[in-house]
Amino acid sequence: WYWSYEYSDFNNVEFDSYMIQLNNNNNFRLLDVDNRGVLPMNNQIRILITATDVIHSWTIPTFGVKVDANPGRLNPTSFFINRPGIFFGQCSEICGANHSFKPIGIGSI
Repeated sequence: WYWSYEYSDFNNVEFDSYMIQLNNNNNFRLLDVDNRGVLPMNNQIRILITATDVIHSWTIPTFGVKVDANPGRLNPTSFFINRPGIFFGQCSEICGANHSFKPIGIGSI
């Protein structure tokens, strides 16, 4: 499982974000990803969430955000990041085998 991100405001930057494989050097077991999304702090953030296969849920508890990703539908949400850091979340919908291996990593600067 993985998340795909698109920054449509910045020349259509697109990337996929996969969970980092387990090893002894990883301090954030089952949470860290190979490509973190980066968002500005002290700005209102608006995102659109969708899915292509089954229902997922994009959740970052620190931001107070939980948005369902439904196939064929764009679900909007907004939030405000008031400090720099790295924030983690996970898919919080039972979306199939290995659903708990769909982490979210966001950095704010």
